[in-house]
Amino acid sequence: MEIVFIRHGQGEHTLNVPKTLHISDPSLTNEGIIQATALKKELSLTGKDVILSSPTQRTLQTASILCEDIPVRKLVSPLVAPRMFPQLPEEKTLPCDEILSKEEAVGRFPDFYLHESLRGDLWELGINTMPPKKFKVLAEEFLKACEQLTINNRIHIVSHDGTITSIREVITGRTLTREDFPKETGWLSVIV
Repeated sequence: MEIVFIRHGQGEHTLNVPKTLHISDPSLTNEGIIQATALKKELSLTGKDVILSSPTQRTLQTASILCEDIPVRKLVSPLVAPRMFPQLPEEKTLPCDEILSKEEAVGRFPDFYLHESLRGDLWELGINTMPPKKFKVLAEEFLKACEQLTINNRIHIVSHDGTITSIREVITGRTLTREDFPKETGWLSVIV
């Protein structure tokens, strides 16, 4: 299976760090919209593709732009929500990384369906501060579940730099760093 990891476009929360990290529910900026529009042309999704988005406004906006006017299967899941990288055990989730509720996600983005996650409590708890060993088990289960979602053995996941890097560590078994983060609307393909 091919997983195409895509980082969301520029969000409001990245414009004046660290102050803007305290913005709740940040949207894409105009630049983020331009980035996602340019990436749409590069990726060329088809009706056989699946797109799975994190339940944040900026990722759902990015995913919506990528598959606008393309009949792809659109899902939203807390399994690819924001994840702190590296993990700092004493840290709390910042307001910019709080996820939308199920109702908010499908209410604001009605063409997305809820991906039935492996654990229902993830909509409340998220994965941001989940201990690494627990996350690894969940990520392995998630990767197996992704295989069931695809028609053409390819899935596009729109997520966050820390989440993408954490899942890549599980897939590759290698230790990665912040230097391995994808840039805004950066993407990479991984064969699982």
